[in-house]
Amino acid sequence: MQSKQPLSIRQLSTHVLAIFLGVVLAVGTIQVYPTHAEPAPNTVTINPPQLLAQRQSAAAAAIGNTSFVTTAVNRVGPAVVRIDTERTITHRADPFFEDPLFRRFFGDSLPQQLPSEQLRGVGSGFIIDKSGLVLTNAHVVDKADKVTVRLKDGRTLVGKVQGVDEVTDLALVKINAGIDLPVASLGSSGSVQVGDWAIAVGNPLGLDNTVTLGIISTLSRSSAQVGIANKRLDFIQTDAAINPGNSGGPLLNAQGEVIGINTAIRGDATGIGFAIPIDKVKIIATQLENGEKVAHPYLGVQMEDLTPEVAKEINANPNSPILIPEINGILVARVVPNSPAAAAGIRPGDVIVEVDGQQITKGEQLLNIVESSRLGQVLHLGVHRGNQTQQLSIRTAQLRDVS
Repeated sequence: MQSKQPLSIRQLSTHVLAIFLGVVLAVGTIQVYPTHAEPAPNTVTINPPQLLAQRQSAAAAAIGNTSFVTTAVNRVGPAVVRIDTERTITHRADPFFEDPLFRRFFGDSLPQQLPSEQLRGVGSGFIIDKSGLVLTNAHVVDKADKVTVRLKDGRTLVGKVQGVDEVTDLALVKINAGIDLPVASLGSSGSVQVGDWAIAVGNPLGLDNTVTLGIISTLSRSSAQVGIANKRLDFIQTDAAINPGNSGGPLLNAQGEVIGINTAIRGDATGIGFAIPIDKVKIIATQLENGEKVAHPYLGVQMEDLTPEVAKEINANPNSPILIPEINGILVARVVPNSPAAAAGIRPGDVIVEVDGQQITKGEQLLNIVESSRLGQVLHLGVHRGNQTQQLSIRTAQLRDVS
């Protein structure tokens, strides 16, 4: 099994860069000096050991001997775990070889199945309770026959998947260590600001206990913008390096508090990674711990944001089967069969402009309203259909696979 894919903008000031160089020198970077250069007149010649000592002293004074990254990692690091998974795949023989005519000539001794294959994966997670509850991504433990949790102190424990919510890509794994376990301190993603420090901890590419540093690049990046429209998340975007195997690991603030779970990267980009906000995680984790099914209301429409300019372009196409209202709103591109939207009479080409009296122009607005509603709640939609305006009532239902 491939390492689980996590389903990587900073500009440092000259002062910070100088401190960083001092820290690098302090941990043993080799500095190259010219061997034939003569000192300029009226200058003081400092030999390499003296220069190194001066820079070490300056770096220590500037950062108080220990960097905030070290302090943060020391606080949370013992609670970060490696998650190894195994899954057995049994391959069936090609149906061509099962054809009766083929077997008439070649006999029934041909194998019905090919040998099974053992697939392995690596991910990350972190302990949130002394009893042994571990948070990770759902895609890390997806369809796993065996889950093994390796602690930072070297202990290896069997993990049992206690709950999974694929829509938010979260999973809870239980381990029995027999003693109190180190616990990660959970912060609040609601207080995070763009430009804050971001520290990613995990096991990228199987390289255990790896730490990377960056900043918060942006907030509330929708899953549709990230390219995973089947999820319902607003991600924290960071440029802290995240790689396969980081999935499920914590994203920390400068104080060493977990503000997100590292989950996804863009395969066509460098320095762009995404984490699930911890405030969302807390809600889902409680439900998974209690064995509850996480409610995700849905309507059953595929939609696109509409502007007058886009509508004019569609209407100018002679092959367009319908006339689109040239307004701002949410264009219904498809209605899922047997969905609440279908039952309410919503049609492709409708433009949703209002929900319960609230004007909306973006699909994200509608998703947030629906996600925060109750299962079975009736929503009243204002819809433009051609030159007419209609009011439609729709009752939400539990999200199901609509692929």
